[in-house]
Order: sequence, then C-alpha cells, then structure tokens
Amino acid sequence: MSSLITEDEISHETDLIWLEDINDLDYVRQSLDRLPTRKGKPAYHRDGRMVGYALLGPTAKPSRSSGTFRRRVFWLLPHDRDSDPDGLYAKGAPAEAVDPHTLAARVKGFKTERSEGGPPSSAMRELGIELPL
Repeated sequence: MSSLITEDEISHETDLIWLEDINDLDYVRQSLDRLPTRKGKPAYHRDGRMVGYALLGPTAKPSRSSGTFRRRVFWLLPHDRDSDPDGLYAKGAPAEAVDPHTLAARVKGFKTERSEGGPPSSAMRELGIELPL
C-alpha cells in the first residue's frame, strides 16, 4: 500500500505522532484512512494496534462528498514480527509495511533490508541511515 500513497496525498501533513517507541519496530503498516478531523488521535477499528498517525495542517481540505480527511495511520497486526518474531513475517514484510525510521511528515517511507528481516545494507550505511538491529 505504501507504493499507492502519493506525495500529493500526504502534502498537508505537519507531524507524525508515535504511540510506541519506533526503535523497537522493524516495520509498521501504513494506510490512508478517512477521518473526521485534521488532528487528534483517530479511532482505531482494525485487529492489532495503532502505533502512530499523521496530523494535517489547516490547508488540508475535506472530501466534498464525505467531509472527511485522508490521514495516514500506522499500525501492526497480532501476527506481525514484533509480536511473532518466528511467524509469517520472520523474513519479509507485508505489502503496506515500511521501515518507521524512513518515515516523516510528507515522506512516504521505504522498505529497507531491516524491515524485510535483515541487517542494514552497505547502501543504507553509505547514506548515513543507521538503524538499531
């Protein structure tokens, strides 16, 4: 899903709020949810848990049809690597997963070797991306 999120869709973000320490997470799932407000902690209606969300600035416009705002929500399911390290995602990551260390307001985030279950690559080290293992 991260590849489906465009820079235009997140261009009004002002901040990302983390509910957990992202240093403990190899990846988070991200989605664009329709929410009633630009700011504040959104309600969460999935299995698992919400680990973060985006705040929007005053220039963000609501949908004409629903009056809602599209905001990113970051979440994990019970079978994700943080809860089940030897399970389905011991190696690899879900399609909508990104390394939380590559996320920022108005930045989509990326899958990295770390988020896929391996150590940081030499390319990541050359770019100065230092991630805890």
